[in-house]
Amino acid sequence: MNRIQHKLSENKKILSIYFSAGFPNLNDTKSLIEKLAENGVDMIEIGLPFSDPLADGPTIQASSTQALKNGMTSEILFGQLKDIRKTVAIPLVIMGYFNPILQFGVENFLKKCQETGIDGLIIPDLPLEIYLSEYQKLFESFGIAMIFLITPQTSDERIRLIDANSNAFIYMVSTASVTGSRDRFDENQLAYFERIAAMDLKNPQIIGFGISNKTTFQQATKHQKGAIIGSSFIQFITNNNISAVSKFIQNIL
Repeated sequence: MNRIQHKLSENKKILSIYFSAGFPNLNDTKSLIEKLAENGVDMIEIGLPFSDPLADGPTIQASSTQALKNGMTSEILFGQLKDIRKTVAIPLVIMGYFNPILQFGVENFLKKCQETGIDGLIIPDLPLEIYLSEYQKLFESFGIAMIFLITPQTSDERIRLIDANSNAFIYMVSTASVTGSRDRFDENQLAYFERIAAMDLKNPQIIGFGISNKTTFQQATKHQKGAIIGSSFIQFITNNNISAVSKFIQNIL
């Protein structure tokens, strides 16, 4: 059982936090991960900055742009994470677009993930079919989980196909739009959460996009295993020093 599966087996709702590596400052990555782990976060998504992040809203786009200006690269990120498992035990997932991974070399990227203790990857623009035909065996050989996204528009047939080929969790996108904070979910979104729960999938689901406060976290975790907070956390650390992380987490849990 890997770290993600072990965490998902716990009898609790999962809070995952997303931030862009190298933001707000280039060398904040490791200390931010440690701060989040110390304050009760269950899992962390480390965003790999990219110049054309199509699925991301303005807050995450701005943080990604700043991280690139700060000099963040895949090589630097792995260097920052080389000793992270000496201090952090919770699951760590890298979320990024496929182009930088291709440029780094897929096998080399997976090898670095294994060496640094990364547990999984979320690659929004890598289609399931391409993953299965070209990369699945490689991912499995390095013990790296591939996490796929579904949206309110994803057909039941495709959801079941994704479920059959997943071994961690399914990332449930709460909306058809890009990332961003909301005060609460509407009736259509809540109905979508209930519909997916009723499918009785073998993999737990974690909801992302739009979770920003205690209300949306509770709505997202009523039927699903957990929720991911990105934009509102990035906004918080933009306006506050990263030493104030505990305040943000206390307001969610």
